[in-house]
Amino acid sequence: MRSFLATVVLLFAVAWPLFGQAKPQAAAPAKSASVEQELIKLENDWNTASVKRDVAALGRILADDWTLIDREGTVVNKAQVLAETKSGEDVTTSAVADEMKVRVYGDAAVVLGRNTVKEQYKGKDISGQSRFTDTWVKKDGRWQCVATAGSKITKK
Repeated sequence: MRSFLATVVLLFAVAWPLFGQAKPQAAAPAKSASVEQELIKLENDWNTASVKRDVAALGRILADDWTLIDREGTVVNKAQVLAETKSGEDVTTSAVADEMKVRVYGDAAVVLGRNTVKEQYKGKDISGQSRFTDTWVKKDGRWQCVATAGSKITKK
């Protein structure tokens, strides 16, 4: 009996580490890559919507509580941006984002990048380049931007 008990204990001791091993999660990087691609597409769609003055598309991309700190340091909300776009106070004729880096944190993500725009705001040319940080949250199964911060790139 003692030898049977010793054998069971030995088998248990040898087999126990096998039960504690976690299975590799190979799917995580692929999922993250697809989220990155989706967010980069949304960033580009946002620029396209701005050029086309597509207020409906902008309304879908921006969360209702979205806030912008623009490249001049002014705080702006979604309703203001949509109204200025619709009225023609803010006219973008070209907008291209590049150098985008995406960091995903579950149902939240941050996109860092550079935007090059040709834009008139209230008749004043504000064209140029800026760095941006967009914070995205997945709400009701779709990504929406909840916050944006921009900084003007000045030529040295």
